[in-house]
Amino acid sequence: MKLLVTGGAGYVGSVCAARLVETGHDVVVVDDLTTGHADAVPEGARFVEADIAEAAAPLLAEGFDGVLHFAAKSLVGESMVDPSKYWSGNVLTSLRLLDAMRDTGTPRLVFSSTAATYGEPEVVPIVETAPTRPTNTYGASKLAIDHAITSYAKAHGLAAVSLRYFNVAGAYGRFGERHTTETHLIPIVLQVALGTRDKISIYGEDYPTADGTCVRDYIHVADLAEAHLLALEHAAKGEHQIYNLGTGTGFSNREVVQACREVTGHEIPADFAPRRAGDPAVLVASAEAATEHLGWTPERTDLRTIVADAWEFTRSRA
Repeated sequence: MKLLVTGGAGYVGSVCAARLVETGHDVVVVDDLTTGHADAVPEGARFVEADIAEAAAPLLAEGFDGVLHFAAKSLVGESMVDPSKYWSGNVLTSLRLLDAMRDTGTPRLVFSSTAATYGEPEVVPIVETAPTRPTNTYGASKLAIDHAITSYAKAHGLAAVSLRYFNVAGAYGRFGERHTTETHLIPIVLQVALGTRDKISIYGEDYPTADGTCVRDYIHVADLAEAHLLALEHAAKGEHQIYNLGTGTGFSNREVVQACREVTGHEIPADFAPRRAGDPAVLVASAEAATEHLGWTPERTDLRTIVADAWEFTRSRA
């Protein structure tokens, strides 16, 4: 298939673009490089540096079989102090993309959604029928896009799948996580091992969990990419399917730090800070629906494997 990958110079987008190229698809990556990196675009993919909102219509006029939409603003804290950036950059941009897909007859869409659409869950593991009550603008903007996709699927016959990620980590060869503003635990801990950060602060040690620290569901980015390939195959005309992607098993913040110590061989000093407002004790996904309907099963679920791949990438970039 000929596929347009928005945000394909970013972390998840670049890994998915690489897998699409490897499996024989004709891939075009469009990214404005606000947070992406030109050298993360995989060999074999055509790269267009442009604003997606402006480039979507002329690009899709060339004729595409589908779109994988990763491009988004994704910093939770920033979304609360500059919400306009998220309503405009995420929602309005996505609406322009959807309009361009409608106008050009582009038949299928895989959308990079997020577990942030659920907010603080009442029950874990989280299933797709759980209430969606986002606690920040980032999650709210992604939920708004999901609602729009549902409307376009019903009105225009779009075949769409939204994949709601939990904590993505790891690396795929030369494709990995490198954000200017890093907010994710594993790369921050690895920065300590690398010597670019003095210590790691763990927020809260009195949660109702086995060791008192937050528990999160970590999914390897390569497993995540495989889910996107399967979603392309299973998208059905006029339907908007939504699936959670996770392992169903969580790891605590203490466990993550310890795994990083073991993998890197560094002491990694850590201290404890007060809880952050709005941090649930446990966020774990039920991926039963993705397994049943997409045939997706994560294979790289060992925490040390995830950390080792991330560490190899981090050292290669250093």
